Amino acid sequence: MKKLMLGNAAFARGLYEAGVTVASSYPGTPSTEITEYAAEYDEIYAEWAPNEKVAMEVALGASIAGSRSFCGMKHVGLNVAADPLYTAAYTGVNGGMIIAVADDPGMHSSQNEQDSRHHAIASKVLMVEPSDSSECKEFVKTSFELSEKFDTPVIVRMCTRVAHSQSAVELNDRVVPEQKEYIKNPQKYVMMPAFARGRHVFVEERTQKLREYAETSPLNKVIDNGGEIGIITSGISYQYAREAMGEGASYLKLGVINPLPVKLIKDFCAKYKKVYVIEELDDIIETHCKALGLDVVGKDLFGYIGEFSQAIVAEKLLGKKADTVSFDGTVPVRPPVMCAGCPHRGLFYCLSKNKITVSGDIGCYTLGASAPLSAMDTTICMGASISALHGFNKARGEAAEKSTVAVIGDSTFMHSGITGLVNIAYNATNSTVIILDNSITGMTGHQQNPTTGKNLKGDPAAAVNLEELCKAVGIKRVRVVDPYNLAETEAAIKEELAVSEPSVIISRRPCALLKYVKHKPALKIVPDKCKGCKICLRLGCPAISVREGKAVIDHTQCVGCGICSEVCKSGAIAE
Repeated sequence: MKKLMLGNAAFARGLYEAGVTVASSYPGTPSTEITEYAAEYDEIYAEWAPNEKVAMEVALGASIAGSRSFCGMKHVGLNVAADPLYTAAYTGVNGGMIIAVADDPGMHSSQNEQDSRHHAIASKVLMVEPSDSSECKEFVKTSFELSEKFDTPVIVRMCTRVAHSQSAVELNDRVVPEQKEYIKNPQKYVMMPAFARGRHVFVEERTQKLREYAETSPLNKVIDNGGEIGIITSGISYQYAREAMGEGASYLKLGVINPLPVKLIKDFCAKYKKVYVIEELDDIIETHCKALGLDVVGKDLFGYIGEFSQAIVAEKLLGKKADTVSFDGTVPVRPPVMCAGCPHRGLFYCLSKNKITVSGDIGCYTLGASAPLSAMDTTICMGASISALHGFNKARGEAAEKSTVAVIGDSTFMHSGITGLVNIAYNATNSTVIILDNSITGMTGHQQNPTTGKNLKGDPAAAVNLEELCKAVGIKRVRVVDPYNLAETEAAIKEELAVSEPSVIISRRPCALLKYVKHKPALKIVPDKCKGCKICLRLGCPAISVREGKAVIDHTQCVGCGICSEVCKSGAIAE
């Protein structure tokens, strides 16, 4: 039977058919749905881990136990998981272990365009890259076989377009291999220097075997259409090239992208007068080809920045520009904004109003950086807001401590914020940290986390008490505010900045989009009272606009949160 499936859903189907028993991940677009779909199969134990490092360690533990395991993450998550990855390359596996890493060319939902192939090269593990949903499933199944054959974790590189596009997938039955016996073997699994030295020898020997495998791997395919043009590519770039060039070029489609083959590439290049390398982000394949003395054209033509498309390939190789429709009118800019009723809006309004310097973090609340709130000064990586605040305050002293805060979401705090807060308590800055607790992992689509009281499947689970946790690490001043109450929130910020000790404010209200949240009726404008001062627009609420000099509230968006009525000095906003 065939079924139209998203790449992420097909990936999860591959986990199911390959007999995976343990899956542990941390949500991150565009990888999130792999684990969500895997959780729909009762035969797979699936969980959200607090962060990617923990997820990879869970998967490695399950592998050592003799079962096939999986962990998934986005590209920046692989940075967090790099520590266990590089050592897992030494220990190898028992049961097969697959790591999904989803890159995000174009930065649709990410802070950088990192190319995860560098991690595969540096850690010296096998990496494969599918180009459509069908290959997602089949490559996963093949990767488990390769993992066990070569005693290595295998990274399957996804990207936004493969993860979130659909194609036909043939469904097969689940086949669960017999669990491998666990045999105590310190020389293999205890990576202290005396044993790790021997495992490094193994890694280099395995790399040579993987190079030999790449030469004849069925995951690498040559599509010979004759002619003078050859294209070496992989993943979604193959789809772009094939759609743009059709049979006007021949293709070497690389499914194994680390290690790269040598003879296969040389033989392919020898057939064609001109060879192009098409790869998103960095010049991994191109550099490999040039190191072999091959005359190929790649980044000089296509560049290092952004996401490709069939139109870009057609323009670069054929000189054809895509047909476009011009529009002479002025189109208003519509950047992403926090939703109507978002609990973060009230907090950021208070921070912006009081001109507070804000060390920011990764999540929905990163949108607080956008106008009109403009209430964020830095965003680096998960958990960095707290650590960076400490460093900022240490560098600038008391004046900064009285006017600077860190903001971090509940899920991000559990991911990597706790240790930063420990550092503030231990190394003593009078820093104020604000945890924005919206009772869910918001930006990636409402996943549970260790503070919500539910696990991935929605079953009851232990819930971390943020107040008690903050106190346990040494923070004596911990208070909770409702961000819909602007007066309470503003007063708390001022009071905690004024004291000479570390403090935590928990801004707590559930995400407005959660199904269980019951909203009040939409508010309305009393035209006779509206003075057209536009102070309500400073909230950046998408439900509020101005028409003919008067504020207007869109009743289809407004959830009656009441923040706008608190800022309106003329009483023009009513229930």
